Amino acid sequence: MKESKKAPWYYLVLLILAGESVFILPFVLQRVFRPTVLKVFELDNLELGLCFSVYGFVALLSYLFGGPLADKFPPRKLIAVALWMTALGGLVFATFPDYTTLQILYGFWGFTTIFLFWSPMIKATRVWGGETSQGKAFGFLDGGRGLVGALFGTMGVLVFSFFMNADLDTATLQESRMAFRYVIFASSGIVAFVGFLVWLFMKLPGLIEKEIIVEKITISQIGEVLRLPSVLLLMVIILCAYVGYKITDVFSLYAQDVMLYDEVAAAQVGTFLLFVRPVVGVLIGVLADRSRPSLWLLLGFIIAFFGSVVFAIGWVEEVHQVLFLLSIFSVALGVYATRALYFSVMQSGKIPLVLTGTAVGLISLVGYTPDIFAGPAMGYLLDASPGLEGHQHVFWMLSLFSLIGVMAAYRYDKLYGVNRYGTT
Repeated sequence: MKESKKAPWYYLVLLILAGESVFILPFVLQRVFRPTVLKVFELDNLELGLCFSVYGFVALLSYLFGGPLADKFPPRKLIAVALWMTALGGLVFATFPDYTTLQILYGFWGFTTIFLFWSPMIKATRVWGGETSQGKAFGFLDGGRGLVGALFGTMGVLVFSFFMNADLDTATLQESRMAFRYVIFASSGIVAFVGFLVWLFMKLPGLIEKEIIVEKITISQIGEVLRLPSVLLLMVIILCAYVGYKITDVFSLYAQDVMLYDEVAAAQVGTFLLFVRPVVGVLIGVLADRSRPSLWLLLGFIIAFFGSVVFAIGWVEEVHQVLFLLSIFSVALGVYATRALYFSVMQSGKIPLVLTGTAVGLISLVGYTPDIFAGPAMGYLLDASPGLEGHQHVFWMLSLFSLIGVMAAYRYDKLYGVNRYGTT
């Protein structure tokens, strides 16, 4: 595909808005408001983790069947419908349903955010990046998504604080629910509005749209994708990187449990991380396009490993406020770098553009299994050993997966890191 046929700049802007908006309700609110979510839904960490597992099981099938769907239909239509359906789920979320209904809701979100959304988003980003800007495209996507998430988190904290009339330490369940309901309503409304923007404006030139769509996906094409070493390595790389991303969910809880912050201060820690993500995504994307994305992917895993070891050893306690901020920044730097780049190396891995959706579906089938096991694993470790010890166990888990990621990224760089995109 020639560079002159690139999609317009606002196409990526809409992708960024949609790419984070769709995950606000199932994930971002829980990341920023984890202590509050546990309180208003009357859950413990394991129960919330099991909700994420239901999401993960539905997502697993959705990755498999949604990938080929993305190769047959324009991304714009699939993404808009996904946003509208996800926003409808927010109306149920705002009723603070019983635990069984909450699990069903997470299963519904697993369908709307993955089957209809995930592969179309990745394919559309690859189209925008063209032949020479894959690092920039995916770095801007993840960085931009991080900025959108940070703004959502900030908005949520402001809305929650405005409607929380009682003292945070003495607020009743009903008072907390009332304030958090407004956060959910505001988030759902914005998600639906982004869906309308996507439907109206995220259009590709006709020539590009014809090139990226196939009439039928055959078994032989799926086999062709599965035989690529890059696909198998990306399964491992994304699995390890995504474990790291899931573990960033516990930083606000760490702030409350170990650093003894109150609910709002703990939420502000989660929001601070959301602002780190866009900076890392944009910078790492630009740097990757100037050298080798696979090399920067490797460095991200190395940084995440050493940062997680600092927490795992138990050096970060209440008296070490500066060390706490520096340590979460280092872990976030490594985690967000790997997250921003793992799909940018598809071009160097010789994965055909027209089969991007199918490849993403197959890679994600393994790569995003942490949606199933990471939540319950973290919940069990935290509940079995309350306080600092439980968090140490969680970060030892991150250290292990980061080390495996280092080995897989090193192998990928050796195979495909000839130059920026593996071409001669």
